[in-house]
Amino acid sequence: MMRKNDLKKLSKEQELKKLAILSERELMMELRTSMNGLTKEDAAERLEEFGPNVVSAQKPLPALLLFLKAFNDPFVFVLVLLMVVSFATKDIEAAVVMGGMILASVIITFIQEYRSQKASQELKELIENTTAVTRDGVTKEIPMDEVVPGDIITLATGDMIPADAVLIWTKDLFVNQSSLTGESMPVEKFVEAKVDVKREGISALDMQDLIFMGTDVLSGQGKAIILKTGQNTFFGDIAETATGKRGKTSFDIGLTKISKLLLRMVAVLFPIVFLINGWTKGNWGDAFFFAIAVAVGLTPEMLPMIVTSNLAKGALSLSKHKVIVKELASMQNLGSMDVLCTDKTGTITEDKVVLVQHLDPLGNSNNQVLDLTFLNSHYQTGWKNLMDIAVLNYYEEEKRQLPYDSIVKVDEIPFDFSRRRLTVVVKADDHQLMITKGAVEEMEDICDFVEINGEKQPLTTELKKQLRQLNVQMNQQGMRVITVAIKRDVHTEAVYSVEDEKSMTLVGFMGFLDPAKASAATAIQSLQEHGVAVKVLTGDNDIVAKKVCKDVGIPVENIVLGTEVDALSNEELAEVVDSCNLFAKLNPMQKARIIENLQAKGHTVGFMGDGINDAPALRKADVGISVDTAADITKEASSIILLEKSLNVLEAGVLEGRKVFSNMMKYIKITISSNFGNVFSILVASAFLPFLPMLSIQLLVQNLIYDMTQLTIPWDSVDEEELLKPVKWQINGLVKFTLCIGPVSSIFDILTFIMMWNVFGANTVAEQGIFQAGWFMVGLVSQTLVVQIVRTKKIPFLQSIASPQVLLSSLVGIILGFVIIINPVLNEIFEFDILPTKYWLIFPLIILAYLITVELAKRLYIRITKEWL
Repeated sequence: MMRKNDLKKLSKEQELKKLAILSERELMMELRTSMNGLTKEDAAERLEEFGPNVVSAQKPLPALLLFLKAFNDPFVFVLVLLMVVSFATKDIEAAVVMGGMILASVIITFIQEYRSQKASQELKELIENTTAVTRDGVTKEIPMDEVVPGDIITLATGDMIPADAVLIWTKDLFVNQSSLTGESMPVEKFVEAKVDVKREGISALDMQDLIFMGTDVLSGQGKAIILKTGQNTFFGDIAETATGKRGKTSFDIGLTKISKLLLRMVAVLFPIVFLINGWTKGNWGDAFFFAIAVAVGLTPEMLPMIVTSNLAKGALSLSKHKVIVKELASMQNLGSMDVLCTDKTGTITEDKVVLVQHLDPLGNSNNQVLDLTFLNSHYQTGWKNLMDIAVLNYYEEEKRQLPYDSIVKVDEIPFDFSRRRLTVVVKADDHQLMITKGAVEEMEDICDFVEINGEKQPLTTELKKQLRQLNVQMNQQGMRVITVAIKRDVHTEAVYSVEDEKSMTLVGFMGFLDPAKASAATAIQSLQEHGVAVKVLTGDNDIVAKKVCKDVGIPVENIVLGTEVDALSNEELAEVVDSCNLFAKLNPMQKARIIENLQAKGHTVGFMGDGINDAPALRKADVGISVDTAADITKEASSIILLEKSLNVLEAGVLEGRKVFSNMMKYIKITISSNFGNVFSILVASAFLPFLPMLSIQLLVQNLIYDMTQLTIPWDSVDEEELLKPVKWQINGLVKFTLCIGPVSSIFDILTFIMMWNVFGANTVAEQGIFQAGWFMVGLVSQTLVVQIVRTKKIPFLQSIASPQVLLSSLVGIILGFVIIINPVLNEIFEFDILPTKYWLIFPLIILAYLITVELAKRLYIRITKEWL
């Protein structure tokens, strides 16, 4: 028997193909088994050697680990660093404030992800599956996870296939492999491999004698020998990729870049502030604490909480649209998504085969062809495939009546793979009709005549050419085509055989289609209008897929097949992925590779699918989207689960993701630019003032009040124009914005310094409380109100107004600032002095002038950079 070490020498697929061509005797010897199955002892040994027949699956994280995982955030790391330094320097107030912000952010993240994980787990089917295994000559049901290589299994209609196996006996065995291949049509399986395994492009999935874990029996019976179990199966490869850790998404990369930017700014400004204050004031201890406060002031300490609140609010909003957000970061990735890759079946199609045409040899609609096909589908006793069901449904819906007074079934020649056709004989009124339907090529071989306008004519070479052209035209319209032929009064008894399937008369063609969803075209058009390119990645037929793409408005100029993907290097594939919108006949790993190449070109990629074969692509994508009816392994690989399989729902998710990102960037850009301006002002003041421009506790309180006003940012309205294009992390844009808008606040800070120094005489250490109170109010109110200017590229209040929540929180923040300055008790606690009455007359003029100047600076910035938030 081939041991695990031997298996590693060949790829899993090569090993399967090698075993598939062995005779039954050779298989029995290779796997050390017999028709009586393994002994109980052998089975136990092999279970110990190969392990349980299970694949990698992502178990739900315990609540404690999920809580600890919430700390894994770049912004949290920055705050933890500053909090530790504050504790070490006994700046308890700053440490407590930052600790509270960290805890609030972590709790929000934990609650949302715990709820999402719980909802995802509840979607799983908690059923233990069994399979019929022969051991010691006795066949009985055992749990699937106890199956081992060498086991003999018995299969029947409806059975799940427990592991990769090779067939040793079949009877009309049809298997559904769509979960692995994406092909909607079932596959008939046989004992012999009917393809050349050495032929280039032949996959193990193409072998007619191999069956695979993750597929199921649609009809018929069979016996098979288990070849591979658990992680060594074809399905195991997919599961391993699907449940691995998702790579860094665009959201993760963006957060990391901003965190690094903040750390660099802190690293540069902290020593400068410390040295200037220590040198000019002579008190190095106070200078150090003040530098710490400046570092905290520069860092948007509410950012983790604001980001998490934004994402959670978006996830809550999507839940009302029947969408479960498993990973919060996927909300922002939805907003950034500029390429959506989707499977075809069930996503942009109805996931069912319907009859669309019944044509005579000239291509005209013909009811006789329809009636004959109905008789064949209705009276055949084997497995009724999707096309049979489509014909029967069509008759029922149309309430069509057959043109015969009496119909009696006479005989039947079942379908088999070598003939690829099925014959039914009925006695209709006074004639026996031998009706055969099947694959176009095989049917042409048995037809010598053709019926045109009721007349039987010889099937000449010229007519064959015309019929082939008609078949090609139907294929180009995305149809699966079968040929229908007839032979009258061959026998008087039920003695029909395959030998009678000759010299038949071709009467026409039947065309079937998995039609595009009525809603798909409008949803795709809307996604395209919002800057999202839609690409189809399918395991299905390229001609059919091209027709579906045309129906839903996806332009297809060229098609890339799975075999071509394998032949291309990464560099060559990267050149193709942007221009091609349809990739067909793909296996699971090829889908993942295409997505990886799209990401390498700077795209944020979403993938939508529900088959097991989609799991690796879902894990590789920035946003993996599946549905609640998908396989467990597929849902585990996803970051978003749709309770309704619709692109319209996805469009709502994209827009919600863009709102989340826009509001997040409002806080980041406004806060960092404003804080940068404040730090610059402090540097100027420190160089010339004989005292600190603001005490560390005063600076922390000012930041805390401002940050509290920003907690409502997730509920802010977003201008329609901001939702038209995918949103991206632009670190260079953030730096430009900070350098343009930040200095404006510094100019007015310096004007405030001059006013406090000269107009109000706050120019000595004894009068520093007045100076600090005056700058505290200007800084707090200007920073709070500037949000109304900067939150939109339009004219604030006139063309765009903030949400009621944002307006109310800004008002509360300003009132709180006034209370601290005016209330004698609070004034004394924070070491402020009472401001003179004259100050309050000049104060609104400074604020108004500042807001007007920022609006002008915004207009100039937009004109120069052609961008805003």
